[in-house]
Amino acid sequence: MKTVSVVIPMYYEEDVANLCYERVSAVLEELKKKYDYEIIFVNDGSKDKTLSILKEIASQNEKVKIVSFSRNFGHQAAVTAGIKEVSGDAVVIMDADLQDPPELIPDMLKLWEDGSEVIYGKRNTRKGESAFKLLTAKMFYSFLNAMSEVDIPKNTGDFRLVDRSVIDVINNLPEHNKFLRGLFSWVGFEQKEFLYDRPKRELGETKYPFKKMLKLAKDGIISFSTKPLKLVGGLGILSIFISFVILIYSILSYALNWNNLSDGWTSIMVSITFFAGVQLFSLWIMSEYISRIYDESKGRPEYIIKEKINFDKK
Repeated sequence: MKTVSVVIPMYYEEDVANLCYERVSAVLEELKKKYDYEIIFVNDGSKDKTLSILKEIASQNEKVKIVSFSRNFGHQAAVTAGIKEVSGDAVVIMDADLQDPPELIPDMLKLWEDGSEVIYGKRNTRKGESAFKLLTAKMFYSFLNAMSEVDIPKNTGDFRLVDRSVIDVINNLPEHNKFLRGLFSWVGFEQKEFLYDRPKRELGETKYPFKKMLKLAKDGIISFSTKPLKLVGGLGILSIFISFVILIYSILSYALNWNNLSDGWTSIMVSITFFAGVQLFSLWIMSEYISRIYDESKGRPEYIIKEKINFDKK
């Protein structure tokens, strides 16, 4: 009998924890004639009642396992920790807010049985989200794909079913600050999109406000593209070109006795401001890459596990 592992990161999800478990376990119980299962909840440093609720659930169902961090390390770290602990042949990654409907797992398993090794959920519609959220999400994926050297499917998140062989490859990647949806595309294998209508969040509040979306976009671009560094070179060439234009214009102004450069204040200030901006922007881009190298060189773990529950039971 094959085993299905479901990985669910949890961060301040006390309002939805029980409902999430009930819906996920109900789906997996219906499949138990064909599949064994485990549910791995990763508590990402929640300070509310999330962990105590999960412990109560785990005490009643040995198939529920808990990984609890010593503090908040972020969503991607929580997913990374979860997939490193799985024992299943197929691994489902989903969020606790139930915008990734667990009722779709059987359909994804059929695609897996047909030979697909990565079945990624692609949002056909997104209910309960503002026009601003939809616009920024569209801009996020468009900009990410324009800058990235890997084709990352649009309107996808971390909701997916992944074969064990792919999980083993991801787990063996040594890098920190993983951008998982990009890595799953990068590793290749047989990939299949799964269209679904994304419902509104059941309870609680989103853990991905605009600020975190910007950080996610930055992580994705830095992890999968060197185009920003090439942009620095392009800005340098543009700056040299503009400086030559200013030089030629100044020579012509002097030779033809134009009076509009008598003071020269405007041209000087524009030049200084422009070149200073280019330099600072270039330094910012390079510093992002250097900080990533520095972070990797320290060799610190991506996360620290404080407690593990039910991993000694089968």
